[in-house]
Amino acid sequence: MKYLHAMVRVADLDASLRFFCDGLGLVETRRKDVPEGRFTLVYLGAPANPASEIELTFNYDVEDYGGARNFGHLAFEVDDIYATCTHLQAMGVTINRPPRDGHMAFVRSPDRISIELLQNGGRLPPQEPWASMANTGDW
Repeated sequence: MKYLHAMVRVADLDASLRFFCDGLGLVETRRKDVPEGRFTLVYLGAPANPASEIELTFNYDVEDYGGARNFGHLAFEVDDIYATCTHLQAMGVTINRPPRDGHMAFVRSPDRISIELLQNGGRLPPQEPWASMANTGDW
C-alpha cells in the first residue's frame, strides 16, 4: 500500500493557494482542469516531501462545505514554529492555538480546514508574544 494524498474542497482557489503556497511554503506539483466536469484539481506537496500531496478540489459551482470539523486536520512539520506563525499572522491568518509550548500551533485555511504546525527537532524555548497568547476560536 502507498499513501497518495488528502483531498480538501476549497471555495476560493486563489485564496487557498495563497495560504498553502505563500503562507506554508507548499509547491504546486500538478494541476488538472476539467471544465466539462466543472472542477479543477491542484496538487500541492512540501518541498522536502513532494510525493505526499494535498489535493485541492475547486468545484466551479458554489457549494457550502460547512465548518470542516468532520475532516480533522492536516499536519506540517516546520523548521521554526515562531517564524511560521509570525509569517502567517502577517498575512492575516488567525493563530487559533498559539505555539505557547514552542512545539505546536493550529491555524485554519480560508476554507476552515484545521492545520496543525509542529516544530521540527523538539520544542523551542517559550517566547513572547506566543507564550502568553490565548486561544482564538476553534481548530
